[in-house]
Parts: sequence; structure tokens; C-alpha cells
Amino acid sequence: MSLHGSKSRFDPEVLVKGVLEGNPAMLGRAITLIESNAKRDQEPARELISRLLPHSGKAIRIGITGVPGAGKSTFIEAFGCYLCDRGLKVAVLAIDPSSSLSKGSVMGDKTRMEVLSGHENAFIRPSPSAGTLGGVARKSRETMIACEAAGYDVILVETVGVGQSETTVRSMVDIFFLLLITGAGDDLQGIKRGIMELADLLIVTKDDGENHQRALAHQQELKMVLHYLQSPTPGWTPEVLTCSSLEGRGLDAIESVLMDFRTKQQENGQWYERRRRQSLDWVQALVHEALLHAFAQHPDVASHLPDLENKVACGKLDPVSAAHQLLSHFTYPVQGE
Repeated sequence: MSLHGSKSRFDPEVLVKGVLEGNPAMLGRAITLIESNAKRDQEPARELISRLLPHSGKAIRIGITGVPGAGKSTFIEAFGCYLCDRGLKVAVLAIDPSSSLSKGSVMGDKTRMEVLSGHENAFIRPSPSAGTLGGVARKSRETMIACEAAGYDVILVETVGVGQSETTVRSMVDIFFLLLITGAGDDLQGIKRGIMELADLLIVTKDDGENHQRALAHQQELKMVLHYLQSPTPGWTPEVLTCSSLEGRGLDAIESVLMDFRTKQQENGQWYERRRRQSLDWVQALVHEALLHAFAQHPDVASHLPDLENKVACGKLDPVSAAHQLLSHFTYPVQGE
């Protein structure tokens, strides 16, 4: 079958079998299908997810963000290798900033995590954010399902970083890590205060060498700040730890808190309640995406859009009226499709 034909080049039957067998190459192909925007791939992608979903849900989903310079990739490689060496299978979804022109990844996390990418228990998938909220790839939820079905125990989702809304990734994971450094300027501190309210675990990185005492002091400062913030997770009090990704120190403490978090959240029922809300968020996200796509592709909307945009740009029409007129031309679904 030609790649330019009307039929998808992906066979869901083959992909499901390969993913469930834990074949990394087949998992990569499955994610490529999931991320495809081609119309011919939409139905095979839905079939794939539907068949993989019953085999998912057992992994710990971790969102990781941090202030600039905190060393997210270095931490993820160190922590990922630590977990892999302990027998766990780790999948890293590195959500890259996208090129404004090509919408492709402009950073290569596989090249930044050479040791982890070579580990037999690890799988790394850089994905372009394509401008989505918080730098989160549009298909990240579906990609996590595929990784879990392939038998990965821990899913690490690296976001672009503080400065964008991280609430989207927060709605997809079980626990949220915020990486911090000592000596950040006032601007970074302001950004940090906004994101701290989403974090279940704060980690002061680069706790090594001459920075050790400063890291410990910053840890105590952050503990005091947390007293004035409401926990983002019922039944859990956020903690502050330090670590050295280069020396591997503090990674065991992070794992201990992670497992304690899972145990307590499962015991009080919040773990399953959060997963239930995530499923509902997923439904809403898919509906919003479908409606926006249908709106943009509607022939009446497309034919009136250039004129209305020109009028708004020239000050001849206000944005509210322009939006109202566009919506008046929209009917869903488009007739004939």
C-alpha cells in the first residue's frame, strides 16, 4: 500500500500484539500512529487505544517541571537509571518545545539522555508540543496508555518548564515534581511561587560540591513556604528534598517518598479518584479538539474568516461581533461528511 493511499499504513492488529509483547520498536510505531494527524490514521489510532486501554493503568505517572537551569533532563536520566537498575521499566515522554515553522521537535532528549536511552529497561520518546498548552503534546494521554500496556512501571513526563501553564500535565499524572535551584533571581522566584501550588514534591537539585550547604538552606526555606500553601492533593503534605543528579545522592529518598505517596493515596482512595477525573478530563479534551477542528474546516467559516479578520485588523469590526458571526455560520457536523 502506498504511503499516499487512502488506507492507513499502520495495522492495529500487529501493533497491539507488538506493544503487549513489550517490543520497543512496535511501541514506537504505535506512538507514531497515535500522534498522526492524517485522517486515514484516525480510526486505526482509536482502535489501537481501545484495545490497549484494558492493559494499562498500573504504572506510576510522574509529571516533572522546573525552573530554568534546574537540570530536568539530567535529573530524569539519573532518576530513570536509578529506577531501571532496581528492576523497574521506565518510559520517558520528553515534551519538546516546537519549531514555530515546522511544529517539530527542536530539542532531542535521546541525545541528552545517552546513558538512560541505552538501558534495556528504558524507553524515551521525544514529542513536539506543537504549541499546545503547557508544552504538553496533544496525544500525551494516549501515549501513556501505550507505554503502560507495553509493561512500563513508571512514566516520566517532562514538560517544557516553568513559565507556561503546567495545569494540563498536572491533570494527566499521579504526582507532580518541581525541580528548583539555589540562588535563582527574583523573576524565577516569582515564577516558582505560582507553580509551587501544583507540586506534590519539591526537589532542590545540584546538591553537590560547594553548593551543598546552600541547597540545605534553600530546602528549609521552602519547607517554611509550604506551610502557607494548600496541598494540591487531598490527604498529602508536600515534601521538600535535595538531590545531586551527578553524584546520584538523594535519589533513594525521592523513590521512598514516591512509593509512600502511592501507598497513602491508594489507601485513602484519592489515587483512584484522581484517575477517574483524568478520564473525564480526557473526554473533554477530545471533544474540544474535535469541535475546534470541525470549526476550522467548516466551509462557511473558512470562506468568511479572511474578510472578518481583515475587518477586525482594520478596526472596522470588533472581535466579539466577528466571533459571533463566525459561530453563526457553523453547524456541526458538516453536511455531507
